[in-house]
Amino acid sequence: MVIDVSEFKGLYPFASKAIRLGAYRYHYLDEGSGETLLMLHGNPTWSFYYRNLILGLKSRFRCIVPDHIGCGLSDKPQEYNYTLSQHIENLETLCEQLSLKDITLVLHDWGGAIGMGYAVRHPKKIKRLVLFNTAAFLSNRIPFSINICRIPVLGSIAIRCLNAFAGLAVIRACKHPMAAKVRAGFLAPYDSYSNRIANLRFVQDIPMNPKAPSYPVLQTIQSQLRQFRDRPVLIVWGKQDFCFDDHFLSRWREYFPDAEVHEIPDAGHYVVEDAYERIIPWMEKFLAVDQNT
Repeated sequence: MVIDVSEFKGLYPFASKAIRLGAYRYHYLDEGSGETLLMLHGNPTWSFYYRNLILGLKSRFRCIVPDHIGCGLSDKPQEYNYTLSQHIENLETLCEQLSLKDITLVLHDWGGAIGMGYAVRHPKKIKRLVLFNTAAFLSNRIPFSINICRIPVLGSIAIRCLNAFAGLAVIRACKHPMAAKVRAGFLAPYDSYSNRIANLRFVQDIPMNPKAPSYPVLQTIQSQLRQFRDRPVLIVWGKQDFCFDDHFLSRWREYFPDAEVHEIPDAGHYVVEDAYERIIPWMEKFLAVDQNT
């Protein structure tokens, strides 16, 4: 996929890489060297969300940052199985092809379920967890503004025709206003009806009841989270998140009572965007604990 980078040139100075998943191009970044940080974005962001963490950490770590199919610079097929299990399988293929091990998972939004879905299938490959306003367990909580986007026809009009989901996210998900070039970067891959297909499918795939296709997948992930209690866990939480609020943070504390937790009062759902200057030193300290440097 070719997108116009002129409005945010310089903010995303990375070399694009890709593997093939059958007929589709699966885009990722591979920056730096050292232990692997596997950074997984949510909806409606893409690898651009992690650009500042990559720039701040790639001198000591290898940053692998894929764009889920339908997102970012990956292909956006119109007829595709946009489900949690498929995204996990895609990630498995990438990790296998890159021979990744001793992975620190860095997870946000839908990246939590996708990343922990990979983790429960390959627990021996996971060294640490870094969690940003995300979930990997079942919940009956959903904001009204997201739930109405799950309504047939209405959701398609709002998300695909009007770009309400991605368009409002660059305003609502941050508590510190984005510069115009940053907004352009977040929105660039979702510039047409067809290119917003995954934005809608992710919303439709939220497993709110047992009849949802991804419900048993997330149920299985949830049942196996506690096996990672022996791994170092860092949680950084934007306290002004309209979606993943303090309830979700409390759930993570229950699963990982020994986690290092930083709550950021002036950050929203896009916590990395709001507070990367604070987050990078916390991550450097967390990641350095058992580094032989």
